[in-house]
Amino acid sequence: MDALWEIGSGTVSDVAAVLDVPLAYSSVLTTLRILEKKGYLAHEKEGRAFVYRPLVGREQARQNAVAHLLHRFFQNSPELLMLDLIGDGKVKADELARIKARIERAKK
Repeated sequence: MDALWEIGSGTVSDVAAVLDVPLAYSSVLTTLRILEKKGYLAHEKEGRAFVYRPLVGREQARQNAVAHLLHRFFQNSPELLMLDLIGDGKVKADELARIKARIERAKK
C-alpha cells in the first residue's frame, strides 16, 4: 500500500520498482490481488497492463488494521492493547508524554 500511496497508481512493475526490498513480479501481483479482493485497491486495464490505484487512504487503512488487531488479539479492548504496548518497555518517554497529552485532551 505504501508504494501505491507514494506513486498514486501504477502497474505491478511500477509498484515493484519502488519497494525497498526486491520481490518477484508474481509476489507483488499476488499481494495486489489480495489487497484488491479486500477492497483496498482497484485496477483498470490500460493496454495490456493493469494499473492499480488505492481506494483507501493511509488513515483509513490504519484504522482498519487497528480494529482488526483489537478484535483478533485484544478482545476489542483498546486498554489491553495500550497496556501491552506500554508494558514491553519499547515506548519512549517523549512518546508516553504525547500519549498522556492526547488522553488528557480526550477527557475534555
